[in-house]
Amino acid sequence: MTARSRGFLRDNSLSLVFGGLFLVTLVGQALAGLADYNADQVAQGLATVSLGEFVTSSTFGVDVMENWQSEYLQFFLFIYLTVWLIQVGSTESKPVGDEGKEGDKQQKVGRYADRNSPAWAKVGGWRTALYSRSLGTLMGSLFLLTWAASSIAGWAAYNSRQLADREDPVSWAGYLGEADFWNRSFQNWQSEFLAVGSMAVFSVYLRHRGSPESKAVGESHATTGSSG
Repeated sequence: MTARSRGFLRDNSLSLVFGGLFLVTLVGQALAGLADYNADQVAQGLATVSLGEFVTSSTFGVDVMENWQSEYLQFFLFIYLTVWLIQVGSTESKPVGDEGKEGDKQQKVGRYADRNSPAWAKVGGWRTALYSRSLGTLMGSLFLLTWAASSIAGWAAYNSRQLADREDPVSWAGYLGEADFWNRSFQNWQSEFLAVGSMAVFSVYLRHRGSPESKAVGESHATTGSSG
C-alpha cells in the first residue's frame, strides 16, 4: 500500500467507516426484513418471495425511506435552529452572545475571504448567498425528497394491505390523511429529536476525552461551544 493510499484512508476514515456501517446495516435490514416478511407469508399460507423481490417492494422501501427522512429532518432543523438558539454549556451550541448569522468578517465572506476560501465565498452576490446556506438547503431538500419517497412507498404498502383485506385502496392524498402514515412518521421523528436534545444537554456535564463532540475533560460545565 502506497503512502498516498494510506493518506487517503486516514484522511477519510470517518466517512469510510460510517459508509461501511451504513452498507452493512442496510444489508442486515434487507436480510432480517426478508426473513420476517416470509415468516408472515408462510403463516398466512401465501408464497414466499426472493431477496430481489423483497428489496424492490414497497414494504422494504417504506421502512428505509422513513428512517432516511427522519435523519435529514433532524440535521435540517439542527442546522437552522442552532443559528439562533443556544444551550449554555453545550458543545452543540454556539457561545452565548454569538446568536445569529454573524458578520462577513467572522464568516470569511467576500473581501474577508482568505486565499483558500471556496470560490463562491469570495465572489459575493447570489452565489455567495446561496453557498452560505447550501448545507441547510441540501438537508432540507433531501428531507423533502425522502419524505415524498416514504409517503409513496407507504401508500403502495398500505393499498397492498387494503386489497389483501378486500377493502378499497385509497389515493395518495387520502393516504396522507391516514393514521398509518402519521404513526410511522412521528415514530421516527420523535426518536431523532430525543437523540439530538439529549446530546445537547449531556455534553454540558459529561466528557469523552479526545472527541470533538466533547469539551476538554477539565473544561467548566458553563463553557459553551468549546470542544476538546
